[in-house]
Amino acid sequence: MRVTVRLFARLRDLAGAGELVREVPDAATVQTVWTALTSEMPSLAQYEGSMSVAVNAEYARMAVALHDGDEVAFLPPVSGG
Repeated sequence: MRVTVRLFARLRDLAGAGELVREVPDAATVQTVWTALTSEMPSLAQYEGSMSVAVNAEYARMAVALHDGDEVAFLPPVSGG
């Protein structure tokens, strides 16, 4: 199945793109997508413990099952003033 991955802030900078399309197995979870991304781009891995995740614009956990056409967003902590 196909999912759209959205990356924000520092994750977008490290990946060089804010949106990626990925083919994932039918039983994929958010964790499946994240593991594939960090295998492809190891510099992203340091953010796993501090980022938020959303599926179809709703906050989610890494164990959430995905469906064809879903959008998965990874949002690292952002600082500012």
